[in-house]
Amino acid sequence: MKNNISKSIVYLYYLSLVVLFFIYLFPGSIIGYLLYGNLDKQPILINNPVGNSINHFFYFFYLTFLGLICNLSEKKFISSFLFLFLVSFFLELFHFFIPNRAFELNDLLANISGVVTVFFLFKIKKRLI
Repeated sequence: MKNNISKSIVYLYYLSLVVLFFIYLFPGSIIGYLLYGNLDKQPILINNPVGNSINHFFYFFYLTFLGLICNLSEKKFISSFLFLFLVSFFLELFHFFIPNRAFELNDLLANISGVVTVFFLFKIKKRLI
C-alpha cells in the first residue's frame, strides 16, 4: 500500500511539472480563460496586497514539497531543489519572449521564495531530528 502511495506522489509531482510548463509557456492565462473567459486576465486566487504573485509562491511551494516527498534522501532532494530553483527562474524569464505574457520581478521572487521556503523548512526539520 505504501508503495502505491509513493508512486502516486511521484506521478503527481511529474504531472504538476507538466501542468506548470504548460501554464507558464502558454501565450496568455489559461486559468484566466477558464475562470473569466479572458486570456488576458490573471486570476487572483487569494485576495492579498501582492496580487497574483501569491499564486506563484503557493504553486512552487507545493511543487517543491512534492519533490521533497518524492526524494526523501538529502542528495536527491538537493538536486530536485536546484532543478526547481532553475525552473522557477528560467520560466519567468521566458515571459520576455512569449506573446501576451510579461516578465514580473514579483512573480520571479515569489517563485524562488516558494522553492527556498521548503528548502529551509527541510533543513530546520533535519536539524531538529
